[in-house]
Amino acid sequence: MIAPMWSGSHGEGWAGREKDGRLKPLGVNGPEKAIQWGRWLGVRSRTQWQPPNWHRRKRTPQARATESCCSRLRADREACSYLGSHLPTPMKKLFFLVYALAAFSLRAAEGEKHLLYVAAPGIRNYLEYGGHGVLVFDIGHGHKFLRRIPFGGRDEKGVPRNVKGVCAHAGTRRLFVGTTHTLSCLDLVSEKVLWEKAFEGGCDRMSITPDGKEIYLPSLEKDFWNVVDAATGDILQRIETPGAGAHNTVVGASGAHAYLAGLRSPILRVVDTKTRAVIKEAGPFGSAIRPFTVNGKGTLCFVNVNGLLGFEVGDLTTGKKLHRVEVQGFTAGMVKRHGCPSHGVGLTPDEKEVWVVDGHNQRVHYFDATTMPPKQLGSIALRDQPGWVTFSLDGRFAYPSTGEVIDVATHRLVATLEDEEGRHVGSEKMLEIDFADSAPIRNGDQFGLGRVSREP
Repeated sequence: MIAPMWSGSHGEGWAGREKDGRLKPLGVNGPEKAIQWGRWLGVRSRTQWQPPNWHRRKRTPQARATESCCSRLRADREACSYLGSHLPTPMKKLFFLVYALAAFSLRAAEGEKHLLYVAAPGIRNYLEYGGHGVLVFDIGHGHKFLRRIPFGGRDEKGVPRNVKGVCAHAGTRRLFVGTTHTLSCLDLVSEKVLWEKAFEGGCDRMSITPDGKEIYLPSLEKDFWNVVDAATGDILQRIETPGAGAHNTVVGASGAHAYLAGLRSPILRVVDTKTRAVIKEAGPFGSAIRPFTVNGKGTLCFVNVNGLLGFEVGDLTTGKKLHRVEVQGFTAGMVKRHGCPSHGVGLTPDEKEVWVVDGHNQRVHYFDATTMPPKQLGSIALRDQPGWVTFSLDGRFAYPSTGEVIDVATHRLVATLEDEEGRHVGSEKMLEIDFADSAPIRNGDQFGLGRVSREP
């Protein structure tokens, strides 16, 4: 085991011991020592080592202050205290400031709740995948089921309709659930339905602007989208899209553009949200566009198309199709739903990977998105045929529509969604909403959207 570095009175130190037991000189001072200590602390815990003569060492007031901060951080208090007391004087002030800020941030974060909102029935109108309602799961506690929120969405006979989409806005404290015919607005704090409205031509998968004021609501496979006032449900404008077969909608991270895709068109239409007019198009792609996603800067789109096990990449600046990416090692086959091999594609929030679902083989495949065309990295087996994939806000978890929870870093299944009756929950309509002191503070999206808005 590599032990922590021990510093002498002049800043010299040791990086640990060689395999033969000899001390290994550190050979660096100041900031480099702090960096090595930080790395060491990230992989070792207090129970794994004990510095020699620790309790005989003098702890300065600064070291005690550092220890107090680190206790709030749930870190190794003694190790951090030792680090703070042995840094050069100019570094000490920075060290104490950073840890004080980190402690404050952690106290704020500890009061937050990260919740997953799952709208059901979110796989057609199949009630066996979690019944009816919005099911809430606690992300921070193993995705434990918390409660079920009723939202309406029933036909004239009281039968639940298919949920077609879900979106939310933390600032306005609103959650929206769309069915084939209606759009319901719920208060995220009281969890009461504020209004429910039916729309001529039906409803499909919608998206809300970042300011929470407008919803771009597609008709149910017709040739238009409605722009809806999110506060009242009133129609503000109708956008005609001849021959499109309105279906999926994404409003970009900046809010400047909305992207409209139809079941009968290989063209992705781009709307200026200020004028609510189509200003350009991307494509044509290989066939009619199914699910799609865009990066945070609004320069690239990743689209599923009919007949393709994989996805295509488009340039939203030039409007040209760039790449056709086919999943390797698997063959397309019959699927239960949607009629296309891949119905679900998403970017991790850091845009390092793009994930695509595979219905026939009951898998999700992941690709390196930092290179073009994206390079296939691996696959994950699932318990059912997936028809969607999205991610937690921090990018830690992936959520295929099968109700499994995947750790993005390890690509391993870590949990499954189960309701209050122990039934497997599955849905293609889910998103994260975070709370602090019972008030919503941020929200995710049903689409796996890229969230890198500027150059690193």
